[in-house]
Amino acid sequence: MEDQKVFRFYSFPIIILINYLFFTGIKSEVYTVGGDEQWNTGANFDSWSQQYNYSIGDVLVFKYTEGQHNVYEVTQATYRSCVASSGVIGKYESGNDQVTLTEAKKYWFICNVAGHCLGGMRFSIDVKENPTLIQQQLQHQPHHQKFWNHLILL
Repeated sequence: MEDQKVFRFYSFPIIILINYLFFTGIKSEVYTVGGDEQWNTGANFDSWSQQYNYSIGDVLVFKYTEGQHNVYEVTQATYRSCVASSGVIGKYESGNDQVTLTEAKKYWFICNVAGHCLGGMRFSIDVKENPTLIQQQLQHQPHHQKFWNHLILL
């Protein structure tokens, strides 16, 4: 009876620790939007954005001169029209903005400074879940850790 109480008491922290170690092993990528040209007029953002496969947890970094540009995450309709009077999901204006991709979905970004969006300062990306990375993590774990993670993921 005493052994069961000890197991119950220690099992939850052990499960939490195993999950922490498992999930912190999954690495995200950090992308500077526009590459060397950064978030500025004249960069080809469609070409830049198609170079990568984006996953949940990845981070987009928008670097630009504060006051000359901004970054709006918008809906598809706002992206197409370049009119940000509605359909704005997020606004960033610091000149060094970091946007973490938290969902598997399509994201649309524009610069809302007059003429910039229509001039090409916009792009969209598809963010996917990354089950391959999770599968790789499971394959490289000791058998006892696979057992605990399997129980927790159920």
